[in-house]
Amino acid sequence: MDRGKKSGLAARNNRIYLDFKDIIRETALPFLPAKSLAKFRAVCRDWRLQISTPFFAHHQSLSFRSTSGFFLQNRGESPFLISVDTNSCGVPDPSLRFLPEPVDIKSSSNGLLCCQGREGDKAYYICNPVTKQWKKLPKSNANHGSDPAIVLLFEPALLNFVAEYKIICAFPSTDFGEATEFEIYSSREDSWEVAGEICFGARKVVPKSGVHVNGVVYWMTPTSILAFDLTNERSQFFRCYDNYGILGAFDGKLCKVYATGDSIRLNILANTHTNTMQMGSQTRMWLEKKTVVLDSKIVGDGAMGCSILHVDNNIMVVHSGERTFSYDFKSRATKLLSGRDGINYRCFPYVNSLISL
Repeated sequence: MDRGKKSGLAARNNRIYLDFKDIIRETALPFLPAKSLAKFRAVCRDWRLQISTPFFAHHQSLSFRSTSGFFLQNRGESPFLISVDTNSCGVPDPSLRFLPEPVDIKSSSNGLLCCQGREGDKAYYICNPVTKQWKKLPKSNANHGSDPAIVLLFEPALLNFVAEYKIICAFPSTDFGEATEFEIYSSREDSWEVAGEICFGARKVVPKSGVHVNGVVYWMTPTSILAFDLTNERSQFFRCYDNYGILGAFDGKLCKVYATGDSIRLNILANTHTNTMQMGSQTRMWLEKKTVVLDSKIVGDGAMGCSILHVDNNIMVVHSGERTFSYDFKSRATKLLSGRDGINYRCFPYVNSLISL
């Protein structure tokens, strides 16, 4: 009897052990970046088969949403990837040579890159650098200019096993002086359409400044910030007399980040209608959210005069001299990302996703 009880207990423990392995395979793996998953394919046959399925790739794109690294590129040069953790995050060809021609990255969103070719009609491409899948987009209806102000919008959705995304471009109007028009590409329709909205008074848009926050796309201009509501296709611009630094998204709101002295200021947009307030109103357009001082032991003299490349809820990326650093808002830690020299880098946040095109 005792021996039978022990055998039954061992069987139950074995089932628990098997269930635990299944839990790891089914629920833990989708929360890992693509490079780690490529390594874990070698663990066993079951894991290799699990990771190779389209359903798993879809699950992973929904589950893993952390910023894994940053594509940096000087215009006319090949891009390169700086990984937050080189052991777990990476792509097989960061220079994007799998595309049919040399390209400049224009925007990124949740694992996808929007690039533009340098030759011929300067076609747009959408690609996933992990899987090397890519798609050439149809020619736009409008002339976007030599350096288009492109913003890619992609949000993984539970019911969309193939990525659905939009691209919006703010371009100078050819019919009206000092006016901006908007053209939108929809992957669902596979076509471009010029919006009926025209924003008068909005001067030249800064191409690399676009950011998407809660259904609204924002760009910087020399004297203002231009906003375009994608749902209503309505635009607005508001004066910003200290218009330097970069735009980003922080706590679900538009933020503006700039360096001053040895510190970095992060302000969030609080009210876009301060110009209509009564005289003497204390309401401000921007509210200071954070002041960051980089670790001088890591940055050294570079803490003065650094340029901000990117900011989001978790991380900020700055470039100074020949080095690129990150600042983690949670741990308040400053980290050296790269010692690669360069000027005028454009920085594109990247998520190491298996999303399928």
